[in-house]
Amino acid sequence: MDQETKELRKAGLKVTHPRMRILQIFEEADERHLTAEDIYKRLLAHQEDIGLATVYRVLTQFEAAGIVMKHNFEGGQAVYELDRGKHHDHMIDVDSGKVIEFISEEIERLQHEIAERHGYVIEDHSLVLYVRPKKKR
Repeated sequence: MDQETKELRKAGLKVTHPRMRILQIFEEADERHLTAEDIYKRLLAHQEDIGLATVYRVLTQFEAAGIVMKHNFEGGQAVYELDRGKHHDHMIDVDSGKVIEFISEEIERLQHEIAERHGYVIEDHSLVLYVRPKKKR
């Protein structure tokens, strides 16, 4: 049994052709963050008869099952990435729309300290930095 089939069954989803193909696209993509339209275009390029509405429906099912995470970054379309369980934050290049992932133990520590100072514990969080390349002098 291949990895995609195992992942779908583990999530409690029936193994269907559209689900398999969309999961394969995520697994094979160079980019980690894809829009529904990105996935649809890749399906079309491979002569797959899977409509855009089906792509959205499968992505919604994947999100509910914890297979993908959906991000609604400001000024752009929703993007999806495989949920591999490892927390990371994002930077968005405001000029190009490029999504950059990063991990900072220092930022994580500071967030917990700030919550603690205010009498809280963090249940979950999302940090997105909107950035622009530095101008070269």
